[in-house]
Amino acid sequence: MPEDGAIDIEYGLDDRPPAVKAALLGIQHVAVMVVPATAVAYIVAGEVGASGADVAYLVQMVLLFSGIATLVQTLGAGPVGSKLPIVMGTSFTFVGAASAIGAESGLATVFGAVLVAGVIVEGLIGWQFDRIKPFFPPLVTGLVVVIIGLYLVPVAMDYAAGGVGAADYGSMQNIGLAGLVLAISVGLNLYGEGVTRLLSTLVGIAAGYVAAIALGVVNFAPVGAAAWVALPNPTRFGTPEFDPVAIVTFAFLFLVSAMETVGDMSGVTAAEGRNPTDEEFRGGLFTDGLLSSIGAAFGAFPVTSFSQNVGIVNFTGVLSRYVVAIAGGILALLGLSPKIGALVTTIPSAVFGGAVLLMAGMVAASGVRLIEQNAQFNRRNMVVIAVSLGLGLGIATRPEAASGLPAALETFVTQPVILTALSALVLNAVAPGEASPLFDEAEEPPLGPEPTGTIDDD
Repeated sequence: MPEDGAIDIEYGLDDRPPAVKAALLGIQHVAVMVVPATAVAYIVAGEVGASGADVAYLVQMVLLFSGIATLVQTLGAGPVGSKLPIVMGTSFTFVGAASAIGAESGLATVFGAVLVAGVIVEGLIGWQFDRIKPFFPPLVTGLVVVIIGLYLVPVAMDYAAGGVGAADYGSMQNIGLAGLVLAISVGLNLYGEGVTRLLSTLVGIAAGYVAAIALGVVNFAPVGAAAWVALPNPTRFGTPEFDPVAIVTFAFLFLVSAMETVGDMSGVTAAEGRNPTDEEFRGGLFTDGLLSSIGAAFGAFPVTSFSQNVGIVNFTGVLSRYVVAIAGGILALLGLSPKIGALVTTIPSAVFGGAVLLMAGMVAASGVRLIEQNAQFNRRNMVVIAVSLGLGLGIATRPEAASGLPAALETFVTQPVILTALSALVLNAVAPGEASPLFDEAEEPPLGPEPTGTIDDD
């Protein structure tokens, strides 16, 4: 571990690993995020009563625009793109609103709201980021990273148990598959060397998948039914409709998405012992909003940064944006070929859950490191941390506590990320003192605790 707090980096931001190794590392990123990304389409489609053909199309569009957005995010396109190793995909943040609005008013209203809210909200935040940046010190962004990891843990546990609603939820078979993936991934990362350590998560998923096939729990029927090639159809669900309530609802959720993206970018650059630059923040937020709006025109749900892939970056020490660009290319190809995409989605939930459980913990740990590197754990900052995480975890575990609020407000405050971020923003702004660095840059780091027993509240 270098002295500046950065992790041991195997490949830096602009490094290009050998072709075969880079391809395998890219596949590893895809393997970790493809199931939850496509799960959003399955869940929303089920809630709105979509046909089997429509479900397949929604999954295809999620993969296609996740890939395109990842390519733009990693390689850049003018002012759009952070040029950081950020994998883009459809977030569970949008599931509740998309399901409720889609069931009541149709998917055309959902996509119309996303088209407007994405480009306006995240475009405005990115454009004015210079003014907004002071409200996102490392203490705040670190807390956002922590809560993203922590609230992914229950999701990971549900997957590890077989998926919510599964008849065999919590069975020994599911727990065994998840445990196998987790054990192999951790063991190879801690004791392996070279490419074995770098591909530890992929090897764990592959071993779990082979075991699942041997147990007869992998269903290949959807692969045979899927077409080889299919192109996007912008009129699939009709002309987008623009409902004010739906637009405002998604505007709130894009604020959540922006905070997640800020946190994820901070989690990635924390591996180098630094915070993202203004240009990186701005380009990342532009990608979130613009690609979500473009995708909505073709029937894709909003895309945002994927937190579990931030965990992979920190877990493997591979920061190369070109590796993640390969993952984006793979996702785009999967989106053009429903048959190949169907093959990827045959990965059982339990296999995927073992990997995500590890990644969620790594994301939370990277957030703790970001805070520890940049802020003292004094009384002021401990209060900010305690209140922000308490509210965020509280609403994550007991969302029904806000059931008496007006519907629009309930949608807003029941998002753990936004509640944690807003709490941290407000407390950090009004609390006396500042979120001070560990030590002044002009001074040497302290060698030990102060000789007095008092608490420094400065």
